[in-house]
Amino acid sequence: MRTNLASRPPGLPGARNSHVSGIEWPTLGLILAVHLLWLGATLHAAALGPWLVIPILALAGVLHSSLQHEVSHGHPLPSRALSEALVFLPIGLAIPYERFRDTHLAHHRDEALTDPYDDPESNYLDPAVWSRLPAPARALLRANNTLAGRIALGPAIGLAAFWRAEATLALRGEPAVRRAWMRHALGLAGVLAWLALAGTAQWWEILAAAYAALGILRVRTFLEHRAHERAAGRSVVIEDRGPLAFLFLNNNLHALHHAAPKVAWYRLPALYRVRRDEILRRNRNYRYGSYAEIFRAHFLRAKDPVPHPFYPQVVEPAQPRSAAIRAMRAAVEGSVSTAAPSDSAGISPLARTLPSSTPH
Repeated sequence: MRTNLASRPPGLPGARNSHVSGIEWPTLGLILAVHLLWLGATLHAAALGPWLVIPILALAGVLHSSLQHEVSHGHPLPSRALSEALVFLPIGLAIPYERFRDTHLAHHRDEALTDPYDDPESNYLDPAVWSRLPAPARALLRANNTLAGRIALGPAIGLAAFWRAEATLALRGEPAVRRAWMRHALGLAGVLAWLALAGTAQWWEILAAAYAALGILRVRTFLEHRAHERAAGRSVVIEDRGPLAFLFLNNNLHALHHAAPKVAWYRLPALYRVRRDEILRRNRNYRYGSYAEIFRAHFLRAKDPVPHPFYPQVVEPAQPRSAAIRAMRAAVEGSVSTAAPSDSAGISPLARTLPSSTPH
């Protein structure tokens, strides 16, 4: 059963929200710095050792993903093609940039935020889907709804769901999906060639760093959105000015970003200071003071339920053990899916248990 969550918010009055008209030098400089950091760390990994190289590569991966998010909204050059070329190399290994871009821009239809079917980055499941899952699957997804679970389990669950959904779309013959993965394969070949021929990092270090980067990114996406009857009330503000805010390129001011996605990351804090009262009034005071506050409140405690609270709730009798085992096997194989045809990302409700099966 579907339900209508639409409630379109207006853009933020007075905020520059048109396409980039010039070169955004801070973003351009950061793109260069991140690639130099990654190249240097992989080149000197043997001298650095795993206790240094894994954190350095993980932080480079987080910043690279944040920069890909920035580029997806039209930064830092007037030419989208040139901007995308700057972040094309998949140093995070797992996600094609073009697939992230397309699903993320679909997520920016604010009237559908958090909808289990129409928001590709929703944390929630349709209660009808949730009611059919066996107890072990529910326990896994509940654990994934704590911050600790999201960091440790989220990358594995999200990637498995994302890859399966992408394979389904590719097998259906979706040309955009096939093109994105072919280009990703070319970029990945270049990354792997560098690592094999010039880099000194061990493969397990590269994989560990990539997984750690996805885990850190899950801190950002953990509570970016909530179920709320008003679209403008669904996006959070986290008033943090520490290292995580920098790694996420100020996307912690998420309600402001959704209201004005064309505003560059380095301009968001000043705009927020000037418009703070208005922004918090618009988002119904969905606010945290810092990431430390979120860790204290939700490291081992879920913030939200898995089933969407605005969908009709379903009460079903407990399954017999044999049926539960069959359902768990079906869930693992990706068979538990009631995705509607209008699901633009092609990701099933089970796949959408994570806030973005993509890293951003």
